Amino acid sequence: MDKLAAIHIQDCHFAYTPESPILHIPSFIVEAGTTVFLRGPSGSGKSTLLQLCTGMLIPQQGQISILGQTISTLSASARDRFRAIHIGVVLQQFNLIDYLSVQDNIKLAQHFAKPEALDKHPDYLDELLKALHLSQNILQQKANALSVGQQQRVAILRALINRPKLLIVDEPTSALDEAAKTGFMEMLFRLQHLTDCTLLFVSHDMRLTQGFDQVIDLADINHIATSSMSTAHTGITTAKIKTAKGAQ
Repeated sequence: MDKLAAIHIQDCHFAYTPESPILHIPSFIVEAGTTVFLRGPSGSGKSTLLQLCTGMLIPQQGQISILGQTISTLSASARDRFRAIHIGVVLQQFNLIDYLSVQDNIKLAQHFAKPEALDKHPDYLDELLKALHLSQNILQQKANALSVGQQQRVAILRALINRPKLLIVDEPTSALDEAAKTGFMEMLFRLQHLTDCTLLFVSHDMRLTQGFDQVIDLADINHIATSSMSTAHTGITTAKIKTAKGAQ
């Protein structure tokens, strides 16, 4: 993987209504191949930022480049295709289609990314199943028949099935006990190493920061408290970052 920035945000503004701006991010860069923990309390705009990074939303002002592509310049259908090919997303609710089998949930993800999907890598599914401690038998089970832990692992499998260069994970451990959280985080780092993707992990739980290359507080990069959508911001502020890898 080259060292092109996986995420590069410049002077990004976003508001659902003009009276209630959510984000103003002068500068935010995530280098390719790194693991980044983004923290912030509920309602601080974390999930909105993730939707901007995936192209589900576009900013009213500024530029967001993902893997060198300015996604706001793409049409809605082109953004959907770009996301399917290059970005894996794991949401808190997992968003599996309940009435489909695990295999069909996977095939649906592949369908949106063709021709770059798994057909070229016939052993990759087996590698992911093994890394996620899932058996081949689970492929035939319907998503709504799985335990929460199984649904979580299947959601990760689906997010990684097209070999994305960027994996975005949003509050995935809220339904897990402490032992399960530890196991999940160990598994996530193994998968990130296996796929050599960039990992952006979003959570309010600071107990999960162990092992990340960087820990970033959303409040350090979001200037919404000191500026507004109608006021030009002349400075470019680099995110305050603290290194967490190896911290106790």
